[in-house]
Amino acid sequence: MPNAHRGEIEAILDGRPYTLCLTLGALAELEAAFGDDDMLALAERFSRGRLSARDAIRIIGAGLRGAGADLSDDKVARLTCDGGAAGFVDIVARLLAATFGTASSSKAESDAAAAPEPRPAARKEAASDPFRGLG
Repeated sequence: MPNAHRGEIEAILDGRPYTLCLTLGALAELEAAFGDDDMLALAERFSRGRLSARDAIRIIGAGLRGAGADLSDDKVARLTCDGGAAGFVDIVARLLAATFGTASSSKAESDAAAAPEPRPAARKEAASDPFRGLG
């Protein structure tokens, strides 16, 4: 059973349930596949709302492999899904939402809203390093 707290979703492919998860390794795989430099670039790419069949294959394949399935993108391309193309788009949308969150459920946004306003010097540092303090 998928664990939503780990960013996992379930999808029925070829009539069988699979767990998908975009782990750090799966995200690195997608960065390389799409030629993006970092996770922020990936998030921006996905937020544009455009998705090719090739994109869906790569994202679903990375999610399957991230959850432990041993399926190549060629095998993923041959899988079937209820709802056809719309079903695959739904899987991608749910997987990306589970990985990157949504505006209403993003813990980072709620934490940022509750955090005190940074001092002027800290603002300059934050602007030069957007991931400062996340680790």
